[in-house]
Amino acid sequence: MWKNWALAVCAGWFAITAVANEVGHIKVAKGTATIQRGAEKIAAAPGMKVFAADVLTTGASSAVGVTFLDNSLISTGPNSVFAIDQYTFDSTTHVGKFDGNLRKGTLAAVSGKMVKQLPESMRIRTPSSIMGVRGTEFVVKVDEAPVGP
Repeated sequence: MWKNWALAVCAGWFAITAVANEVGHIKVAKGTATIQRGAEKIAAAPGMKVFAADVLTTGASSAVGVTFLDNSLISTGPNSVFAIDQYTFDSTTHVGKFDGNLRKGTLAAVSGKMVKQLPESMRIRTPSSIMGVRGTEFVVKVDEAPVGP
């Protein structure tokens, strides 16, 4: 009896830990869209879970859209690289933190519940700037750095 109870508690803890890193899911994937998860590269498909520390990459004529746990929406356009650096969200208090990094390409976003609760909770970095998101919708584009002097 004691062993069964201990196993049930451990299994529940591992389930909570695994779900804790899930931050949303792929809503739309068009063309060549991938998720870099550690050393693994996975083709993005609608319904796939997205985790903190994932990097979303799109090829030419491609796009990927993600719905996050707080109902924030992001969509990357062709030839984009977007990293989810940090994402936490409490569904009861709507307090959270979302730090993303658009390394190149385009990103359109609609902020969700956490920004309504705490306006400075969402930040998007680019190679040359950091944006604190205080509104509800924005679009940003990062061009590749010019080559040469």
